[in-house]
Amino acid sequence: MLRFTHESLGQRVVFAPSDAAAAVAAEVAALEASRVMLIASAREAVLADPIAAGIPVAVRHDEVVMHVPVPVGERARAAAADAGVDAIVTVGGGSTTGLGKAVALATGLPIVAVPTTYAGSEATNVWGLTEGETKTTGVDARVLPRSIVYDASLLTSLPADLAVASGLNALAHGVDAMWGPRADPIDAALAGEGIRGLADGLPVVARDGASVAGVENTLYGAYLAAVAFASAGSGLHHKICHVLGGMFNLPHAQTHAVVLPHVLAFNAPNAPEAQRRIAAAIGTDTAVAGLAALRAAVDAPTALRDYGMPQDGIPKAVAPILAAAPANNPTPLTEENRT
Repeated sequence: MLRFTHESLGQRVVFAPSDAAAAVAAEVAALEASRVMLIASAREAVLADPIAAGIPVAVRHDEVVMHVPVPVGERARAAAADAGVDAIVTVGGGSTTGLGKAVALATGLPIVAVPTTYAGSEATNVWGLTEGETKTTGVDARVLPRSIVYDASLLTSLPADLAVASGLNALAHGVDAMWGPRADPIDAALAGEGIRGLADGLPVVARDGASVAGVENTLYGAYLAAVAFASAGSGLHHKICHVLGGMFNLPHAQTHAVVLPHVLAFNAPNAPEAQRRIAAAIGTDTAVAGLAALRAAVDAPTALRDYGMPQDGIPKAVAPILAAAPANNPTPLTEENRT
């Protein structure tokens, strides 16, 4: 018997190849916004400029910092208040979207998100802020962007190593959605299709970052995986990555890319249906082998030490990870089986 409750989040999604500026202008007009806060890092300015030209920008904000430290979020909120803005447009990756969410969490302002990576944050109602070594996440309807504009041409200049790490971060959304604390059959279906899109698109992007078809397939998969993740909730993989990212200031996408195969290998023996779905989506006999083959094909990151993880980091992280781990994880997590 099927017995579950599923909630779909209300959001407009616009795929607009090579037409982000017009699509964003239409979304801002639909919100009847007249004073927009445009958030984009200095690195994303070239991509953001054409979008800014078509909307009523009251203030541009470029202080974007990984993991959204609390003081950075507070300064962005102050800038929004000083300019009297009535909407937010974010152009960038997960850190940029996260900063927009920090403003929306305090103000309720609507967000139009324009992703330039495969982070997936734009499709979730999850926010995150970091204070000291602790990253706190939460769920709030105010932070879910009203609209997403996906334009594959904005990602064709993404460096291959970053595209791979970001795509594997997206794939982690799909994997975690298979056994998250609120996972249901609809999440599993969306996650499976998302993983399939990512498994098809990511090798193309790794070989040829300018392939619009490869980017679109990867974006499609990343979106579906993120939608599934938003419904299912944060599973063990994301809890581990949030602890490590906050404690050691590790880069978000690369951390997810490194941790994912370990969590999959840990949980797969006790999650046979999830294992079957993941394997089928990748097109292999087992999920673990399929992910290993995909990672080899795209030259995935392999070690956290390459991104700043200290030698004594794992022992320090054990207690916070055990405290954060979901109670319904397929394989019970203990200090003894941490390796």
